[in-house]
Amino acid sequence: MAPPRHLSLVPEGRQERIAWPVPYADGLEVLAGMRGRRVAVLASGDPFWFGAGSVIARHFEAGEWTALPGVSTFSLAAARLGWPLESTLTLGLHAAPLTRLRPHLAPGLRALVLLRDGAAVADLTTYLDATGFEDSILHVMEALGGPRERVRSMTLPEAMAGKFAHPVCAGVQVAGGGPAISKAAGRPDAIFDTDGQITKRPVRALTLSALAPQRGEHLWDIGGGSGSIGIEWLMCDPTLSATTVEPRADRAARIRANADALGQDRLTVIEGSAPEVLGSLDLPDAVFIGGGLSAALLEWLFAQLPAGKRLVANAVTLESEALLAQWQAEKGGELLRIELAQAAPLGPRRGWKSAYPVVQWSVTL
Repeated sequence: MAPPRHLSLVPEGRQERIAWPVPYADGLEVLAGMRGRRVAVLASGDPFWFGAGSVIARHFEAGEWTALPGVSTFSLAAARLGWPLESTLTLGLHAAPLTRLRPHLAPGLRALVLLRDGAAVADLTTYLDATGFEDSILHVMEALGGPRERVRSMTLPEAMAGKFAHPVCAGVQVAGGGPAISKAAGRPDAIFDTDGQITKRPVRALTLSALAPQRGEHLWDIGGGSGSIGIEWLMCDPTLSATTVEPRADRAARIRANADALGQDRLTVIEGSAPEVLGSLDLPDAVFIGGGLSAALLEWLFAQLPAGKRLVANAVTLESEALLAQWQAEKGGELLRIELAQAAPLGPRRGWKSAYPVVQWSVTL
């Protein structure tokens, strides 16, 4: 059982040949229907390196399958280009948007990316040009390890004009004047589209530090605004997940657009009010309240969430500040007052322009 391209490489024989259907998930049902029979599933290279192995393994018991890995596409590509894999970005974009590249794009980056098909090379070229990395070099590798293997190096204009056959892997040497996104928490406000409702960069950095994301954890970002907290949480590690709750439809749409543009399309956006919608969500490891702070919300969180979950809430108004002070006195945790000022014109000279102070409460339930 395999995609038609793989079956075409297998000599004819007495075996039954079953083409893996599209969409891919349909093939799992076909495979499950053959339990008790001897079945070989063919996939490219290493099935657990952006391959089919992990998907199949999730649907069958450990004793039902045996994996016989070959050389991964990334290993073949690195061998052709002479690139060290330990310092090369590797991404499977055959079933994911090209925007997954965005957090990593910076001059000097080397990346190996799996693409959907030959036409996707032009899409990659267009994306690199649109993000300001028009001087990048592409190494387009077709059918690596097979009889049709072909490797070509070219500029973006040359790649745009080229024709390429599936399967395709591209090596990208990133160059150009496009803006790189910082790896540290507190990314520039300018990378987020906003209507003004955003946790500003310095406060965002302190908030991410208080939330303290750890591998595999899930965040509830309540009152998402522009989605900056949830998006930056996801940028910390690819194993993290997040759900943003936002009552306004226009802001929910903006959060989705920001997440997609910054390569964090795995952010889940729920349009609704808290705590009303929270009961249907998967439990979090950490909760951030950036909007909609109320006694009712805090009461629900403390009543419904298990002990050990982390909560961080930011307040700007006097009323919400008083609420946090009251709850901190009862529940403990740390209360932090953040006061920031920026240099601004003051007549012919300059002076300090203060922002509204932010009171931050962080506590473990």
